Formats: sequence, structure tokens, C-alpha cells
Amino acid sequence: MKNGNKQTVRIALAVVVIVGAISYLAVTGVEANKSYYVTIQELQSMGKQAYTRNLRVAGSVEPGSIVRDGAHAQFTLVELDRKLKVAYTGEEPPPDTFKDNSQALAIGTFGRDGVFHATQLQAKCASKYAPAQPGQAKPGTTQTAAVTAPAEAAGNRQ
Repeated sequence: MKNGNKQTVRIALAVVVIVGAISYLAVTGVEANKSYYVTIQELQSMGKQAYTRNLRVAGSVEPGSIVRDGAHAQFTLVELDRKLKVAYTGEEPPPDTFKDNSQALAIGTFGRDGVFHATQLQAKCASKYAPAQPGQAKPGTTQTAAVTAPAEAAGNRQ
């Protein structure tokens, strides 16, 4: 073989190795970060598969169940009549909207101890940020003011 051919073969081999390594890292990275959304009922009926997957579980935070310890927290999620104990050990403290009866999404793994070990925690905004429903008073106002306002407006038209 000539030196030019050897050089071309070496470059081609190096390119194949580099592309293969990048492809391997991309595929394993995607698999490691993939998480499945399941309900509490589905999680409790998954059997051994529940222990080997990254999962997302949502529910309402049971009132009085939150125990904070710095950036960590333990609490119970409730969905219909099902309960799930959660131990959150993320790098950041739970969000401010994480309170009793709030909707929360825990991301992590289910342990053989029956506890969901969350590394990420998200909480829905409180209902005070949602638009008022017809017939309901806005937060910070009294029901009487909301009821009398239309009557005053009708009196101004006369």
C-alpha cells in the first residue's frame, strides 16, 4: 500500500470510531433522561418494572403531610383513593407554590421501600392566579361588592 492509501484508511477509521462514539453517547443519554408519566394507580400496579424506570407521578399534596428539611422534603401525593409517599432530594428547595392541597409533579424513581424518590419537583400555581369563575368573587374582594356592582351599573343607565 502506498502512504496516501494508509493515510486515507486511518482517517476513515478515525471518523468511523468518532461517529460511533457520538452515536452511542447520544442514544444512551436519551435513554437515561427518558421518563414515563404514570398515575399513582398505574405505578402501584407496574410490578418490577416500576423499579427500573425514570417516572413522573402527579397528584394532590395531602394536607399536613409535608415535612421540610432544608432543600429536601417528604410528603404524600393523593390521587382519588390512592396514596404515594414521596421523598424529594433535589438540589433546589421545593417551589413556593408547593403547599397542602396543591397539584404536584414528582420526577424520579420508585424504590423497593415503597417510597417514590424524587429528584425534581414541580407544583401548579395556586388557584388565586386563575381567572375568577362567573358568580365567584375575585380574591381580595367581598361577595357583596361583586353582587352590588351590576346593580349600581344598572342604576347609572336610568
